[in-house]
Amino acid sequence: MIGAIILGIVAGFAGRLIMPGNDRMGFFATVLLGLAGAVVGWLIFTDLLGIGDTEVFDLGGLLSSIIGVVIILGAFRMIRAQRHA
Repeated sequence: MIGAIILGIVAGFAGRLIMPGNDRMGFFATVLLGLAGAVVGWLIFTDLLGIGDTEVFDLGGLLSSIIGVVIILGAFRMIRAQRHA
């Protein structure tokens, strides 16, 4: 559980550094974004593509989590742009 929270913190902030924007998110929203990104990354890479280790935490898991965060942020921004257009 602690590892998942730390992964969420790191992935959330790394994803937001990669995709800076005008998103109003505090610390807890960024952690939740990171945790959601970890789930998305796990589903894409481990479950669908069969890449990665399901037994232990590794840097590949962090990378897939960051990619998941970027996917979620991109989708969120596209939806928000369509609503305001």
